[in-house]
Amino acid sequence: MPSRAATPAPIRHPAHVRGAGSPVAPPADAPFGSSRRLPLMSALALLLALLACATARAADASLQAPVVLDSGPVTGLALPGLHAYLGIPYAAPPVGALRWRPPQPPAAWSEPRPCTAFGPGCPQPAQKPEGRFSEDCLTLNVWTPAASPGGKLPVMVWVHGGGFNFGASSQPEYDGAELARRGVVTVTLNYRLGPLGFLVHPALDGESSHGVSGNYGLLDQMAGLAWVRRNIAVFGGDPDNVTLFGQSAGSRSVSLQLLSPLSEGLFRRAIAQSGGPVIGSEYLSPVFDGDRPRAARMGLELARRLGADGAPDPLAVLRAATADEVVRAAACDTGLFAEEIFFSPVFDGWALPADPGAAIASGRMHPVPVMTGSTANEGAAYLGREKNLDRARYETFLKSRFGARWREAAAAFPARADADVPGAIDRVVTVGANVEPARFMARSQASRGRKAWLFHFSRVPGTDLARRFGAHHGVDLAYVFGNLEPPQAYDATDRELSRQVMDYWTNFARTGNPNGPGLPPWPACRPGSEPVMDFGDAPRLRRELFPRQADFVAGVSRFPREARP
Repeated sequence: MPSRAATPAPIRHPAHVRGAGSPVAPPADAPFGSSRRLPLMSALALLLALLACATARAADASLQAPVVLDSGPVTGLALPGLHAYLGIPYAAPPVGALRWRPPQPPAAWSEPRPCTAFGPGCPQPAQKPEGRFSEDCLTLNVWTPAASPGGKLPVMVWVHGGGFNFGASSQPEYDGAELARRGVVTVTLNYRLGPLGFLVHPALDGESSHGVSGNYGLLDQMAGLAWVRRNIAVFGGDPDNVTLFGQSAGSRSVSLQLLSPLSEGLFRRAIAQSGGPVIGSEYLSPVFDGDRPRAARMGLELARRLGADGAPDPLAVLRAATADEVVRAAACDTGLFAEEIFFSPVFDGWALPADPGAAIASGRMHPVPVMTGSTANEGAAYLGREKNLDRARYETFLKSRFGARWREAAAAFPARADADVPGAIDRVVTVGANVEPARFMARSQASRGRKAWLFHFSRVPGTDLARRFGAHHGVDLAYVFGNLEPPQAYDATDRELSRQVMDYWTNFARTGNPNGPGLPPWPACRPGSEPVMDFGDAPRLRRELFPRQADFVAGVSRFPREARP
């Protein structure tokens, strides 16, 4: 995992840009916070690696005439029906003295800069030796319809998942060409990950003008959104019509941005796929609860591992370490039964409210339309490497999540025999970390007269992962982006479902309402009515999802009851 940028690889795109030159990261449908030691992902990771390392340049691509950004001119690729600009710097490299500081503007340039290859991914635990990673990773990518210059098209900005420790905007499943072909300017961005993106440490608190550290990855996302607001018009996009959307850690990011006072005005709508701002993450793993004292203890442990503990200037030691050394020092097992050092967003009182429940209760979530939901088997893939899942281990799992109320949890999510345990854990994660957080967010918005729509993905395609784990975490990505690969794993039903999903998503980006001609009606939530659009073999409206179990999770939440409208 080099700490300097590698030479960009050429782009491969059979009909549009397809992830070439990208770092080899875990697949986007890897579980939220998944470890590099998850063997169940190995086959899919290998497939993505082969795609990412392809280097053929298709004959129909050419350099596009420069467009002028606030930092300088860039050229991109002219592709059939669209233009693609890849690896555009939106912030200065966060290296040296800028490591663990808020993002700064990129240095300006005067000559046209070729933006025809994805930038490297941010440092992370390596999946393959071919992976390209660098601290100089704060880049984004733009796909825009060819006829869009001078237009005011809706903009969709994607935040990738990966448990805040893995992933990159260049992963093939995030290719934005099909969305662009539907008249939407599509942006995907990188942000700092793991210890380089979310370290909390007393010495960093001391040098911060706000007195807090951490959340640098969230600040990167805000910088990317600010870049979009300043520059997207030259690509034909409307800076006043931006939809922020993401999945897994990207969905949690979207949900947290809805709570951040620093992101107000940077986007107009939000779509959160499998991850909310509060309530649920601790049911996935206790280390995801955003607790600042816990994060500070983890930061001190990382400093100890890097030899900075007790040093006269611990930050000098930490900043002198290579990115690879920092990432390796933070390496841990993040399975469902692990409670180790881990780095993710914290409720710091500056970038995020110190008490998110109270913030939601008082209406401080941004007043924008929201779509939010999850898949039917969110927890299944997390269990792929677990052995000997019996009722005793299930009891341990429940105690770590529900404390003294674990017996009530066992009654709500029963496992009467050892064979029932995987399904019970799957349901705890599905409902606790996803279904109830989505309902919580939708209720909060609807109770204040704001529009919110709930969805659920239950369609099981013919992929190897879906045959094993059902409608698993991340199964929705192929349908949202229209990248149904490998093609033989998807049939005509999948293609039609993807068309409908993309119509709902782009309608929402365009107007703030997912409904449109030729689509089954999808009513918004309102007090006392929380319908859910279930994307199974075809879109089908359901009255509610797992109400008894969702109510139980809401009832034992650590957030105040008044935060649950």
